[in-house]
Amino acid sequence: MKFVITGSLGNISKPLSLALINAGHQVTIVTSKSANAAAIEALGATAAVGSVEDVDFLTATFSGADAVYTMIPPKWDAADWKAYIGGIGANYTAAIAASGVKKVVNLSSIGAHLPEGCGPVTGLYRAEQSLNTLTDVAIRHLRPAYFFTNLFANIGLIKHLNVIGSNFGEQPIALVHPTDIAAVAAEELLSLSFTGHSVNYIVGDERTGNEIASVLGTAIGQPDLPWVVFSDEQSLQGAIGAGLSHEVASNYTEMGTAMRSGAMSEDFLQNRNALTSTKLEDFAPAFAAAFHA
Repeated sequence: MKFVITGSLGNISKPLSLALINAGHQVTIVTSKSANAAAIEALGATAAVGSVEDVDFLTATFSGADAVYTMIPPKWDAADWKAYIGGIGANYTAAIAASGVKKVVNLSSIGAHLPEGCGPVTGLYRAEQSLNTLTDVAIRHLRPAYFFTNLFANIGLIKHLNVIGSNFGEQPIALVHPTDIAAVAAEELLSLSFTGHSVNYIVGDERTGNEIASVLGTAIGQPDLPWVVFSDEQSLQGAIGAGLSHEVASNYTEMGTAMRSGAMSEDFLQNRNALTSTKLEDFAPAFAAAFHA
């Protein structure tokens, strides 16, 4: 079969592509950087160099594929991040319709059932809604939890203030490793058994902020590391101080608010799947290695 994978050599797209290649399938990987072409070809895939903002490029790339995997890359300088995310979803919708693709695995997120109030995930809601207008295309929306790898962003906070935290964390946080998402995406594409428009939640662990602080703190030699639940304003200013634009920082803060209130996870809690294999303790050595690097 022929698959098209967006997301270049990212933490999900690369292992997903390798799983498909190793299963004997033809894979084209979309990348915005020509410098990535050689590495993509070294995997045994074909590189399609272009922008997900270019519908004609996407249409040409998707044409002839048995299925495509869609993900929306971050755009840190977006003037309206939600609108950008929703707009790329609309681009994918137009390209899928024009190319005749009939099977789509789409990377979304927990919280994408919410039309407003969830930061960048609100953009993913819009992308899902756009794709769902394709009534003759089978679409499997993957809604993973908060990535373990997002916790790397706390390393500077730990080193400078000896705390870890965010504007959420009193209630359990659903977590997942990108490699587990890739494994689920590969399973979906290799079987292509999904029909209609459906959702698959992907979660590997559920831990409170205090539990995260304890496990990661122990791994780095700081077993008493505290998790601090910051105010929204503190979270916003901290993200801006870390170099994010006000637009991106405010969206992340809004997402944290939705996590704290429980709104972001409410649909997942009503539609649970079996947990994936990677747990917080499995991620801790990688966190410690990055911390001490």
